[in-house]
Amino acid sequence: MHLIAYLHIALTTRLAELRRDGERGDSPVPTAVIIFGLVFIAMAVTGIALARANNWMNAIPNNTNPQAPAGP
Repeated sequence: MHLIAYLHIALTTRLAELRRDGERGDSPVPTAVIIFGLVFIAMAVTGIALARANNWMNAIPNNTNPQAPAGP
């Protein structure tokens, strides 16, 4: 009987401590929004850099795309 009473008191005390502690951490939602925002920005920067590189390469006089070597 003492074991059951001890477990009941320990559980009740722990639950009371958890209820008092108001700072339980941040929600994962803002973190996910920040991550998706950073991914979107990275994709936009990569797209802009790719477009500018292609425009720069196309501005070279006598520009030809490299051809794959002929097979055997």
